[in-house]
Amino acid sequence: MKKNIFLLLLSILTFDAISQNIIPKPVEVKSLTGTFHLTSATTVGANNAESQKIAEMFVTKLKQAAGFIPKIQKTGAIQFTINTTPDSKLGDEGYTLDATNTGVKITANKAAGLFYGMQSLVQLLPKEIESKSIAKGVKWSIPAVKIVDYPRFGWRGLMLDVSRHFFSKADVKRYIDDMVRYKFNTLHWHLTDDNGWRVEIKSLPKLTEVGAWRVERAGRFGDRKAPQDGEPTTYGGFYTQDDIKEIVSYAAERNVTIIPEIDVPGHSMAAIAAYPELSCTKDPKTKVNPGTNFAEWFGDGKFKMFIDNTLNPSDDKVYEFLDKVFTELAVLFPNKYIHVGGDECYKGFWEQDPGCQALMKKMNMQHVEELQGYFMKRVETILNAKGKQLLGWDEILEGGISPTATVMSWRGIKGGIEAAKLGHNVVMTPSTFAYLDYNQGENTIDPPIYAGLRLTKTYSFDPVPDGVDAKYILGGQGNLWTEQIPTIRYAEYMTYPRGWALADIFWSPKESKDWNNFTKRMEAHFDRAELAEIGYSKAVYDAIVKASMKDGKLMVELGSEIPDVDVYYTTDDTMPDNFSTKYTQPFEVPDAQITLRVITYRDKKPMGHLITLKREELRKRAGK
Repeated sequence: MKKNIFLLLLSILTFDAISQNIIPKPVEVKSLTGTFHLTSATTVGANNAESQKIAEMFVTKLKQAAGFIPKIQKTGAIQFTINTTPDSKLGDEGYTLDATNTGVKITANKAAGLFYGMQSLVQLLPKEIESKSIAKGVKWSIPAVKIVDYPRFGWRGLMLDVSRHFFSKADVKRYIDDMVRYKFNTLHWHLTDDNGWRVEIKSLPKLTEVGAWRVERAGRFGDRKAPQDGEPTTYGGFYTQDDIKEIVSYAAERNVTIIPEIDVPGHSMAAIAAYPELSCTKDPKTKVNPGTNFAEWFGDGKFKMFIDNTLNPSDDKVYEFLDKVFTELAVLFPNKYIHVGGDECYKGFWEQDPGCQALMKKMNMQHVEELQGYFMKRVETILNAKGKQLLGWDEILEGGISPTATVMSWRGIKGGIEAAKLGHNVVMTPSTFAYLDYNQGENTIDPPIYAGLRLTKTYSFDPVPDGVDAKYILGGQGNLWTEQIPTIRYAEYMTYPRGWALADIFWSPKESKDWNNFTKRMEAHFDRAELAEIGYSKAVYDAIVKASMKDGKLMVELGSEIPDVDVYYTTDDTMPDNFSTKYTQPFEVPDAQITLRVITYRDKKPMGHLITLKREELRKRAGK
């Protein structure tokens, strides 16, 4: 009898935990008593054509992992219903989910909300639902629960850069599939840059004949050998217009809007390699950059380019070129925005160009920076004529923009604050919180990159800065630049779990933010990602090693992002484990040939990577 009671309590606790592990965290979750069991006899209901499509997606998921195919009919034990009378609380993307012993009912005002309700339903099922093949011996049970849920922000995005490395059509679809599990609804697609032009423009065939391909190089991006005359350009690729249409349709079926980016006037070397006459220097030897360093960075946003990668703002042929590009792009992407970049535009070649100087004189411009404002205004006119709105990085503020332009704030939050106070709509995507290409853990473990961003910092982000009217903040976005990311598997590794943190931030109420609660849900999703074969990082388990000098002594402080792990270390050239010295307080590192080794444990099991740091490295961290 006692054993049966224990098993019942264990079952209740297990199902309650499952219902509380949804990412992003729902607005309201109430765990109830009981479970609903799915079998081959279970029916799935859909009340119209739109809900039918979502029911079919759910059944497809069950077929893959459970091996059975529930029958879809007008009413069923699992019911997907689009409300005939809208529930004002839910909006367009909200839903309700009621699970009892007898079935599950999901309702929403629009198909998008029903789709997100389905994603939550999948997360309520055992983790084996993510299996790529039929999982045997699983009880397909759903805990009794009542959920009312709707998003905080309408723009919940991720950016995928496909210029630095080309990602196949299948890769992009996979990235979309990953996103929608966590209710992201916007994919910002960075299609052009110095390293490749990725979209077919039929009226400008050289953009993909030349601009989509570069010489193949190994080694760290930014340190690679420059391309030589006559070298074959075999590395790259592009999306045909049919490919684009297919991906846009695939995304739309999953309630994802794709925002294309054509990065101008800077970051245009691939376009200039195809059409050198578009630049001030008009150098016919310009080549698509394979990862060669061609700039010097001085800090505080100042830099110098050694190769002209900027379109000429004084040449009318540049605007004729852009009109052709945007004419074809506008047809391919039905959303209202086209992102035009505008970031990191070097103006040194403009300063030396007679045409640019003549334009400045004609327009009574006092500073060369005003040329970018002139350029953007002309680009915006082109876009508006095609029924599109201009969206750009926060540098577009520097030259002045129209009231209808939308700003994406990436250089911290300052640009977003300025734009919102000027009455512009803003998408907050600051590098300080949302740059997913940044190293997410210990710099000696993950491949090095120029900056770091730990999960705790990402989770601390709030898209609405103090003193800003929230009505101007459309939402937020995580950005994945791919200089150091050559594969979709590694793209996933760099995106998650920081992407899960952003999902919470963009969807869930601000007041529900709780780091300890998030980490518990995150760990449950590690198991799900493993079965789904989605790449993810466990850097959150690694120890944090800080060094400082105090009274001439080298001191070390250890810590971790996860609250319930223990940190162990050695300084005697032995390998640490949970029988080594347990960290409790800062300690001095003796002035000798010392190597510090650190590892984290939980319940006698190693959790993080082994970190090995020599005294010299610790001194560097201490600023000595």
